[in-house]
Amino acid sequence: MPKNQDLTQGNIFKVLIKLAVPIMATSLVQMAYNMTDMIWLGRTGPLSVAAVGTAGFFIWFGFAFIIISKIGAEVGIAQSIGSKNPAEGLKFASNSFMLALLMGFIYGSVLIANSVSFINFFNLNDNTVTQMAVSYLKTVSIGTLFMFMNPVFSGFFNGSGDSKTPFYINSVGLVINIVFDPILIFGLVGFPAMGVLGAAIATVFSQFVVSVIFITTLVKRHYLFSEFCFFSKPDFSILKRILKLGAPVAGQSASFTIFAILLARIITNWGPIPIAVQKVGAQIEAISWMTANGFSSALSAFVGQNFGAKLWNRIQQGYFAALASVSVVGIFATILLVFFAEPIFKLFIPDPESVKYGISYLQILGLSQLFMCVEITTSGAFNGLGKTAVPSIVGIVFTGLRVPAAIMLSTEALLGLNGIWWSISMSSVFKGVILVAWFIIFLRKVPELKDINLIRLLIYRFESRYVRDKSSLQGK
Repeated sequence: MPKNQDLTQGNIFKVLIKLAVPIMATSLVQMAYNMTDMIWLGRTGPLSVAAVGTAGFFIWFGFAFIIISKIGAEVGIAQSIGSKNPAEGLKFASNSFMLALLMGFIYGSVLIANSVSFINFFNLNDNTVTQMAVSYLKTVSIGTLFMFMNPVFSGFFNGSGDSKTPFYINSVGLVINIVFDPILIFGLVGFPAMGVLGAAIATVFSQFVVSVIFITTLVKRHYLFSEFCFFSKPDFSILKRILKLGAPVAGQSASFTIFAILLARIITNWGPIPIAVQKVGAQIEAISWMTANGFSSALSAFVGQNFGAKLWNRIQQGYFAALASVSVVGIFATILLVFFAEPIFKLFIPDPESVKYGISYLQILGLSQLFMCVEITTSGAFNGLGKTAVPSIVGIVFTGLRVPAAIMLSTEALLGLNGIWWSISMSSVFKGVILVAWFIIFLRKVPELKDINLIRLLIYRFESRYVRDKSSLQGK
């Protein structure tokens, strides 16, 4: 079993990469659930994709509640380890789990009871798409408890510096989903063809298996959580801190989904195909989003532990190392989406009309990938400090501006449907610039960092390593 990592020591870049890569892989695995559904359902036509995309907004909205417990566990455990107080970390883990379980039960019940009303909100004007969307939403809602538990379990391990365990466990779920998706969608090896319903069942079953493995790992007394208790008397002081850490991020996530739903209502004016295109395009874009989210979670744990240990110089160096790394990802994503939009989109929906819309979406959104990546990464730095409200404020304000911007730009006199894509892309640019500037200004106000010139420090470290390596080679 991998050991937890002390993020307050060692080479900063190596520590971040070692922690970030499994988290990025885990994020991509979680994103691949929906992407797998899109790939297979795309072979049945754009209407199936539109149905799953519409229902997916409400699953997406549920992540606002999941984030409360996940961020609370991740940051709380990281800061507790950094301050050498593992007992407090266990309290964060237990209370986060119970809170996630309660919210998952409530949210799942609400979705099942109101699935028809929720789908009708979109006014899809297509009974087939509406019926498929309701069927998908009801089925996936049955597995809401698993959907809420698994990210929180991942947060336990990420906060402790062990990002490999959740990657391995979530990968098992992805393999199960990949295997069962085509079997249940198309009716292979004796199963009936269930289409959209089959995709929902495959997702719920795979999430269930992941939950079982996580629980088994903890029951076997994982080294860090040897005294973890799934159900204990609630500690209201810890719950208050979890809510304080997670609520701003949850508010940002919820508002993000609400604004996305409002944009979807605007998109329906162009018919169901653009809805399918937006859903698939968002899944493709999610590759860079999830990669940046991996750096964000890694940086959150890194900053959390070093903040607990009051190592401000290390926090500053870690932030800029993460920013440089994720910038490479953002630039690569821009090149990929702008210059290879057509072959990428055809992997999901080969329908010619859908491809035409999809190319425009990917190329416009591709221009903002760098800014989106640095925004998400910087959010992780703020979260690690416990200042979760800052990125939430920036996110809510500029994501909210997408709606009026989309209404204005999407008129026939201006850009039409592409105006909606431009409203999304440009808001990401503003969020990235403002949040990075805000964090740098914050660092310059920290007393321990006021007299440190970052550029000189980096040059000094490079020269020192160069001289050391050169001396080592000469010695050989």
